[in-house]
Amino acid sequence: MQYTVDEVMKYIEEEDAKFIRLAFPDAFGAQKNIAVMPGILKNAFEEGIPVNARQIAGFEDCPYAALYLRPDASTLSVLPWRPDSGRVLRMLCMLYTPDGEIYRSDTRGILKAAEAEAKKAGISFRFGNETEFYLFLKDEEGKPTRIPFDEAAYMDIAPADRCENIRREICLTIERMGLTPERSHHESGPGQNEIDFHHGKPLKAADQMTTFKMVVRTVADRYGLAADFSPMPLPGKPGNGYHINLYALDADGNDAARMAAAGILEKIRDITIFLNPTDASYARLGSSSAPDRVNWSEEGKSELLYIDDFQGRIRAELRSPDATSNPYLVYALLIRAGLYGIRNKLTLSEEMNEKGLFLPGSRKEAAACAKKSAFVKELIPEEIIKVYAGT
Repeated sequence: MQYTVDEVMKYIEEEDAKFIRLAFPDAFGAQKNIAVMPGILKNAFEEGIPVNARQIAGFEDCPYAALYLRPDASTLSVLPWRPDSGRVLRMLCMLYTPDGEIYRSDTRGILKAAEAEAKKAGISFRFGNETEFYLFLKDEEGKPTRIPFDEAAYMDIAPADRCENIRREICLTIERMGLTPERSHHESGPGQNEIDFHHGKPLKAADQMTTFKMVVRTVADRYGLAADFSPMPLPGKPGNGYHINLYALDADGNDAARMAAAGILEKIRDITIFLNPTDASYARLGSSSAPDRVNWSEEGKSELLYIDDFQGRIRAELRSPDATSNPYLVYALLIRAGLYGIRNKLTLSEEMNEKGLFLPGSRKEAAACAKKSAFVKELIPEEIIKVYAGT
């Protein structure tokens, strides 16, 4: 919901809010923030709050000494774990240059531009998140160990599933922040969990993913545990995936998801470095049920893209990304690749299960694919390509 500045200020007064966290993602999607007092919030909306641009990961070569945070009022939410008296609110922000333009490497801005391009083309995209994470014990000094919180298996129940109450609190906390978790369960690994969200507009879905990771880590810490979203936390155990459900409709309400999926398959090797940005990402691909080939099917096994046709509504589930990625960049690239497929009326080839190209087998190979890709160079600023793929 979009609020006016006056509505935000009234809400702050009614809720006895004393601090407002202005949050934004760095180039890698990690949430950063600065806390301001209510008295200067109007100035934040009108002129922005300056931050040291070159201290932000991925923005070290920014041509501006300062960038300016301007809050997005539609993202206003209460941080439920803070005290009711003197409440703390949070709003996500865009990064602006001193000239008043959205900074070209602001990944939230990159996604917003991709959304606008899709709207111009008459295509409505929706994304849903399915994210896995481990819960580990902490040692006496409060540092994370690699000891899982339980030894339960896929969809086990209590008492084997000791994570049940934590997942419940995560879901309730997220709900209080205005988001809608859909399903949760224990995953295959010891101490591993999954929480899924209903699909939403791209920017909202990316904001949701950012909020979700913050809530999971906060709630886990309150239980004396450490949450781990990394691709392969435990050798020989299932990795953590970040499955993305994509829906696409044209202006007439016709399903365009198959053409979008065909475009994603064609461009997937070019964009893999942004979906799987760490060395550990490539240890996960090809292990357990994680894909390592450029293929698709309707079987729902270990293919890269699973196409589900339920009552005439197509859902394309991309299964290669992991949660070390920046959701704003990921969704922006998936929109652009999807539009490429739709505009060129691409069709999915004959169903591929065993055959097909391989995904990049290492971060080095994925970086090389991105650096030589005209598609990536056209859509992603050079500074972002540099921090992900090198010079």
